[in-house]
Amino acid sequence: MGETIAETLEGRTATPSPMVDEAADAPESRPTRLQRLRSPRRPRIWFEILLIAVSYWTYSLIRNAVPEQKAQALKNADWIWDLEHSLGMAFEHSVNHAVNSVTWLIVAMNYYYATLHFIVTIGVLVWLYRWHPGRYAAARLVLFATTGVALVGYYLYPLAPPRLMNGESFIDTVLVHETWGSMASGDLKNMSNQYAAMPSMHIGWSLWCGLIILALASAPWAKILGLLYPVATLVVIVATANHFWLDAVGGMVCLAFGFALSYAWYGALPHDLPKLPEPVPGPRKRLRTAVRA
Repeated sequence: MGETIAETLEGRTATPSPMVDEAADAPESRPTRLQRLRSPRRPRIWFEILLIAVSYWTYSLIRNAVPEQKAQALKNADWIWDLEHSLGMAFEHSVNHAVNSVTWLIVAMNYYYATLHFIVTIGVLVWLYRWHPGRYAAARLVLFATTGVALVGYYLYPLAPPRLMNGESFIDTVLVHETWGSMASGDLKNMSNQYAAMPSMHIGWSLWCGLIILALASAPWAKILGLLYPVATLVVIVATANHFWLDAVGGMVCLAFGFALSYAWYGALPHDLPKLPEPVPGPRKRLRTAVRA
């Protein structure tokens, strides 16, 4: 039996040892499981539909399971109202009555409040899934984290919306105009916690949509619409007496938490990630030369 031999540069002979791909063997060259989890992957449609459906169902269940605490919610509303007065920015009552005097406008706002909150958010998710799959997971995490932390606000700080305050003569525009579709008033109000107004997820979600569109859309008109959407939503939630403007501030704080969490996990904001997901290498196998006996 003979051994294969290799000639060195100096002309000497030596028995070759099995060759090892040292770069592949180095621990730092092999992505860990955590690194692979943090790398954006192409989303799978069936998983995303199931995840969003279950997540929203869970969110609604927890939100509506939070004790309503009517007395404390009304007390907190009085405190918010007094604070806004002290800041010289208690304009909700004037906006509510002014817009309510224009029937077609307030009816349109009622339907806006009841529907676009879901339609636009789902539309942006679908757009990200189709055209920006590498950024989808990070953007989705922002939305989920924003919504999740809002539940803490509903539990810790029950708040009545202006339309339910005592003695302030706010107009419940859904009741007055018998608008279909809102779960905030009318026959559907018992299906939703009426005292979960802080923070406003209408603002949290609409601002998420607006910022994503502003950062990723290529058409100038789309960027403008992205900017206008959360502004219009703020006008709507105030005009319909469903929120104080300070509730909107709470929604912004929740969104900032969502972006911070996504940045901590992915190491970048959604728009800074690649448009298409990059392949994540798995552990590389050691390469050895065959040694003949």
